[in-house]
Amino acid sequence: MSGFWERFIAFILIAVVTGILLATLGAVATLACYGVVLLLLVIHHWRHLTILDRWLQAEESTSVALPDSSGKWGDVFARLTRLMRDQRKSHRQISSALERLQRATSAMPEGVIIMDEIDRIEWCNPVAEKHLGIDSNLDAGQHISHLVRQTQFAEYLAAHNYSEPLIIKQPLQQGLTLSLQFVPYGDKQKLLISRDVTRLERVQTMRRDFVANVSHELRTPLTVIGGFLETLSEESPSDPETSKWVLTLMTDQTRRMQRLVEDLLTLSRLEDTENLVREENINVPEMLRELYHEAQSLSGGHHHISLNLDTDAKLLGSMDELRSAFSNLVSNAIRYTADGGEISLNWVIRDGQGVFSVQDSGIGIEREHIPRLTERFYRVDRGRSRETGGTGLGLAIVKHVLNCHQATLEIDSESGKGSCFSARFPAARLLTEASN
Repeated sequence: MSGFWERFIAFILIAVVTGILLATLGAVATLACYGVVLLLLVIHHWRHLTILDRWLQAEESTSVALPDSSGKWGDVFARLTRLMRDQRKSHRQISSALERLQRATSAMPEGVIIMDEIDRIEWCNPVAEKHLGIDSNLDAGQHISHLVRQTQFAEYLAAHNYSEPLIIKQPLQQGLTLSLQFVPYGDKQKLLISRDVTRLERVQTMRRDFVANVSHELRTPLTVIGGFLETLSEESPSDPETSKWVLTLMTDQTRRMQRLVEDLLTLSRLEDTENLVREENINVPEMLRELYHEAQSLSGGHHHISLNLDTDAKLLGSMDELRSAFSNLVSNAIRYTADGGEISLNWVIRDGQGVFSVQDSGIGIEREHIPRLTERFYRVDRGRSRETGGTGLGLAIVKHVLNCHQATLEIDSESGKGSCFSARFPAARLLTEASN
């Protein structure tokens, strides 16, 4: 029934009852009856309003049911109950969706910061906390520029041109390089995405250094050869001794460039992911005896060289690659050990692994240089390295050869007290009498 008809019928009933009361009781008694009825209605409504008010003020009103009632108040309470039930359902759905979103965002490898329209932090994931030193609980509501205090970041934020990311070095964490980019969304809100690009920057730096080093290494011999060719092409003939000296130097520089190009080609081949290691049985003791004799010849009797073979175990791998790696370690020991120094070549089984090591009593290496020794063209003493004829790629080749054989290179050295370079091979590559 519509509200109009309800009100019309109620009006008719009140008129009929009023007429009956006036006819039977008189005006005064009728007014008194109506006064009592109105007082009861006020009490009834006041009671239900008090119940509703207490329910609204309760801290857990959304989980406390309204009392049963009849009449209009029963209808009101029933509607409120349905509304609250729907609201709780929607709240659970929204909370579940938000929780899933936060879990997904927290699992991202990038840092994510949600900011409002005036660039205050609303939420951030753990990666962003790590990148920028932010605490999502303590720093919520803080302006982002109060926490990332770098001039270029403030300028980037104010410029409103977010098509390209901003690359900054994080002063809070030494060696960390970040890529930051704002992503506007919604009503003037923003996401701040942070990525750790330290490794990429290091690779770019290594690439630039590599090009610069190769250019520098090739420039010197080419300059020498070019200058001597100009000398030889002069009209006035040079004396035989000078010509012989010039040709000798040109030959040395040409060989130096040839060694450099060969080492570069070797590195390129080793770094090729499609380059597979040739699986062959390598008689390590026999190979080391050959390297021992070559070391004696290279030393020219200026060093005391010893060979210690504690095992006759063989290796599974590439003969050419491992011989090149071992030869690099042996020749380095001879180059950097003064006359009269001691050098030992060792082949042992230690902790179930095959270990080839070269121990020398040479000049040694300061500890801060050791982590970078296998980088291309990295030299502790550039002048001395060139004098000894090294290309600066030997240890890089050793590292890549060992990686291809699932082996590791260990370096133990101290300045002025010599060095020990050890190639440690896994048990899976060892071939012993028992395995045969």
